[in-house]
Amino acid sequence: MRVMLGVSDWPGHWFAMVPLGWALQSAGHEVRVVCAPSQSEPVSRAGLTPVPILDGWEMTFQARIGNYLNWKEGRWPFDVAPPHPLTGVPLTSVEEFDLRNWIVENNDRLQGMARRSTDAAVAFGRDWRPDLILHDLLSLEGLLTARVLGTASALHLWGPAGTDEQEPGLKLLPLDMSQAFQRHGVGEVSFDHVSHVIDPCPADLAPRLLPAERLPVRFVPYNGPGGLPGIPEEQAGAPAPRSGRPRVCVVWGTSVTSMFGDASFAVPKIVEALAELDVEVILAVTGADRERIGALPPGVRLLEQAPLHLLLPGCDLVVHHGGAGCLMTSLAAGVPQLALPNGVDQPMNARRLAASGVGRALPNPTADAVSIRAEVAEMLADPSYAAAAARVRAEMTALPTPADLVPRLEKLASQ
Repeated sequence: MRVMLGVSDWPGHWFAMVPLGWALQSAGHEVRVVCAPSQSEPVSRAGLTPVPILDGWEMTFQARIGNYLNWKEGRWPFDVAPPHPLTGVPLTSVEEFDLRNWIVENNDRLQGMARRSTDAAVAFGRDWRPDLILHDLLSLEGLLTARVLGTASALHLWGPAGTDEQEPGLKLLPLDMSQAFQRHGVGEVSFDHVSHVIDPCPADLAPRLLPAERLPVRFVPYNGPGGLPGIPEEQAGAPAPRSGRPRVCVVWGTSVTSMFGDASFAVPKIVEALAELDVEVILAVTGADRERIGALPPGVRLLEQAPLHLLLPGCDLVVHHGGAGCLMTSLAAGVPQLALPNGVDQPMNARRLAASGVGRALPNPTADAVSIRAEVAEMLADPSYAAAAARVRAEMTALPTPADLVPRLEKLASQ
């Protein structure tokens, strides 16, 4: 059969779908990933075939708009102003960016981008005629194409955020700028017609869903291609030799800083906190963030662009920003987690993580080196976190693999 994957322009939203794409291809099915040009190379590097025909607002820009509005309305949690939505440079005043005027001035361009993107996806669907469409939460084009063509479809979650989240600021519904659903005669954009949801989450972190058939699947981590630099064992994906001290991995993505600004970059205070503890420290950061860190204390090792699924199994604790990719990969590795969330779905992820017993949450805007150090020390001393992490890992391992899910999707497509 032919399977179309509709993805938004944020790798963390569709990386969770990659192993299922592999499984479908291995079963002999054709897979095409309808994406923005910015995602074409990452899709190709994942071993899937991109169809880079989409256009529209970048996710970073949309997130910055939300942060600007939070700042304007007094809900911004940091002392420093958020980044300018267009330039990324910290704002100096609310008046520096006039959202209303910007939308008026750019309305025709924005409408054109949105119209081209949605219409291109529908046109591709009509031409290629997929038997099944899978899409992530924020893929407007995947959701739309399935509705317009009447094609069997399923929404693939990337983590704990579901289709019926009620927390303020967490309604993750795609933005339909060009009224594409109305233009194509299929009503309003909503998740009400989603009949199947592919859910990789363990029960302790179950997403809130509108009525739909839940298709559980094991979360198989994909964090991009590559290996671990250093000694041969690490290059093969084996754990590095241990010193006998607990190993703490610090993961911080460049996307956090680009969306929330320099004030959100927590790595320096995390390193300061860990320097006073008898632990090994591994920093997993991107090259763009390397310059922000400065001099590293003894015993701290930095790895750039390291695939987390290779790195985390050899760690005793992970400290991260609460993003779903880090959270789910850590759960699959069976490692306790300390989350320092900023905004969007990160606070919700962190709260559900803490409720599961696998980790703890400490809001990044109010966290300092002293509080981070205390949390890490307590978690390393308390064996209940490692026990809970092992329990959840076992639960996830018992879920159907992506390959196991393929026959169910074949049946769905044939109905």
